[in-house]
Amino acid sequence: MNDEIRTIIREHARLSVDVDSLSDDADLYQAGMTSHASVNLMLALEDGFDIEFPDSMLKRSVFESVAAIAAALGELRRAAA
Repeated sequence: MNDEIRTIIREHARLSVDVDSLSDDADLYQAGMTSHASVNLMLALEDGFDIEFPDSMLKRSVFESVAAIAAALGELRRAAA
């Protein structure tokens, strides 16, 4: 799943560094992602994983790293099962 997340980040987060050079716990905002880009990233993740982030997950911490995104997606998948 992390590879899929990284592909979506690469295409939508507009980072100032290559996402592949970052660890899973690296802060994407420190790597150059803006709040506007995080919205684009969220929408792309919803499309790519066929999920919808509830309002309770629409906060910076959910989208701050590959690991945080993977944890949120895992939680949403478990809830949907």
